[in-house]
Parts: sequence; C-alpha cells; structure tokens
Amino acid sequence: MNSIKKILITRQGRKFYARNLNEDVHTQYGYVKKEELKKAIEGSLLKSNTNMEFFVFNPYFIDLYRKIKRDAQIIPLKDVGLIIAETGINKSSKVLDAGSGSGALACFLAGIAKEVVTYEIREDFIEITKSNIEFLNLKNIKIKNKDIYKEIDDKNIDVIILDLPEPWNAIENCAKALNPGGFIVSYSPSIPQVADFVNALRKNERFVYIKSVEITEREWEVEERKIRPKSKGLGHSGFLSFARKVQ
Repeated sequence: MNSIKKILITRQGRKFYARNLNEDVHTQYGYVKKEELKKAIEGSLLKSNTNMEFFVFNPYFIDLYRKIKRDAQIIPLKDVGLIIAETGINKSSKVLDAGSGSGALACFLAGIAKEVVTYEIREDFIEITKSNIEFLNLKNIKIKNKDIYKEIDDKNIDVIILDLPEPWNAIENCAKALNPGGFIVSYSPSIPQVADFVNALRKNERFVYIKSVEITEREWEVEERKIRPKSKGLGHSGFLSFARKVQ
C-alpha cells in the first residue's frame, strides 16, 4: 500500500509529498503544520511558516506513479501515450509486456487495461516490480519469471509490448499468444534494432507491419508575453514499431 497521503503544490508547480500526517511537512519554502494538513480539504490553500502558499490534494494515480522505484531505464510517458493511442488499450484489454525492468509500463497500463501480465528474467528487477505494484495497490497485474524468447504461456492477448535487446526473437511466440487483430509493439533505442525487428516482421505471414515512429517533446515557457521553448527538451528516448496479427 502506498505511503503518500497528501500532495502539496505551489503556484509555480513545485510538488511535495506528505507521507505522514502526524508530522509537519518540511520544504525549501518552510514547513506546513501537521494540524493544518490533517484538516485540509481537497484543493484547499495552506501557508508555510514563511508564508509560501501550497494547494493540498489527495494523490492521483499519476502522482504516485511518478514516485515509483526505478532501476532499469523506463519508457517515458510520451512514448507510453503513443502505445496506448495506437493500440487502443482500454478496460477490456489483456496486455503482456516483456521485460518488466522496473515495472513502470506494466503498472501504468494496469491503470487502464483489464489485465496485465509482465515477463522478466532478472530476479532483482522482479523484486522492484513487485514493490511498485504494491506501492500503487494494483490488483490486475501478474509478474512472471519467464523468458519470452523461449515461450509465452499466456493466451488471448490483445497487445504485446517488447522492451528487449532482440525483439525479433520473440515474434513467433507472440504470434501464438495474440488474438487475431492483436498488436505487437517493439520499443528499441537504436535503428539497427528497429531494422532487424521490422525485417523479421515482414518475412512473417502472420503479421502486417504498420509503422515505426519516434516521439520528441519540447516544453515551452509561458510568462506573460515572454514565450519561448525551454532550452532543455526531452528528445530521443526510443523508437516504437507497430504491427498487427492477421492470422
């Protein structure tokens, strides 16, 4: 069960987390008294001892998600969003991903899908994933210590996402596990991996290749009429390749 009880947000968007309502919340802008925090209603305004203003909220899923444990590099939200949009993952979907890494993608998708299964071969990553599942209080995820290159023992899958060094080696097993019309998605950091995956797909009569894309994100500063892109953006993270099972 998660230990974040309240979220405190400044007018500038800085966010702070209250884990224990029996203690004052200390920030770089001073502290907020526990007595005031306990009686605060959703969206109420509190002030620190230095007169800094904070808005108080109960945590949403996305607030908790941003505090999960991370070891392996996770797929950023800009790419998670595209996976969801292109495959139409929804409350009736059964999704499988491999490898789990820190379990970030599996956990995010579990907030949308009916059921998520995640495969991982490393015990240390499995323990981190289990911790994150418990932290987010998710009940619709199964984590399995399995090598997807060797087998998939789950059936009737709607979407399979591969975050693997050699995703082309999992194509045949994915074909057996996916429902007709189901999607296979590969997330790879380099173009040679994309080429090997797509070329293998095109040789497989059970899939039709859709596209490969890269998403970049550029945030903008907006202050009165001073409007400009921030100097530091979120550029390349990985390439996404999409295909669909036809037989």
